[in-house]
Amino acid sequence: MKKKGLYQLKKSDNKIKEYTLSVLTEDKAGLLNHITIIFNRRKMNINSLNVSTTEVKGVSRFTIVVESSKEKIIKIVNHINKLIDVLAAFLYEEDEIYYQEIALYKLSTKIFLKGDLVEKIIIRKYGAKILKIEKDHIIIQKTGTKVGTQKLYDELKKFGEILEFARSGRVALSKKKRKTINFIKKLEKTKSNKLNI
Repeated sequence: MKKKGLYQLKKSDNKIKEYTLSVLTEDKAGLLNHITIIFNRRKMNINSLNVSTTEVKGVSRFTIVVESSKEKIIKIVNHINKLIDVLAAFLYEEDEIYYQEIALYKLSTKIFLKGDLVEKIIIRKYGAKILKIEKDHIIIQKTGTKVGTQKLYDELKKFGEILEFARSGRVALSKKKRKTINFIKKLEKTKSNKLNI
């Protein structure tokens, strides 16, 4: 028996916005491929992807960030919900979630020879921290939004070459009071969706 889509289209909304999908799945190999194929078929780029464990054993959470129209992303969410090993896919706008990203910056130690200005920017203005100091480079860590980590990147770029930069995918939790284990217990009771965990 196929699962029904959780989201229904009410009216066409063609405005492009950033959306976060939170997909609860059984912990099965190959599922990432099945999910990304859905985006590839619609020629939609994934801006950020994070896969992690949840508080429920055997259940994983995919956090996917995309820019899309609401009409298009609802179709994708409904399609993801039809996958066998997907327990549920939820769609959120930015004000409906708590989220963070982590960024690492590898800087030449020469930047710090310019006085304490760089250190003031890093620690006081942006709340970043020095993670590791080596002879020829320093690793800085900043946790926050993509906008915040990008602003620090742009500011550091003014002082010299950034040797390396990496930003994680988004980690997000819903502002709703839903408890994952309770949701799964309700899902197990439905005839249309027997879980194997």
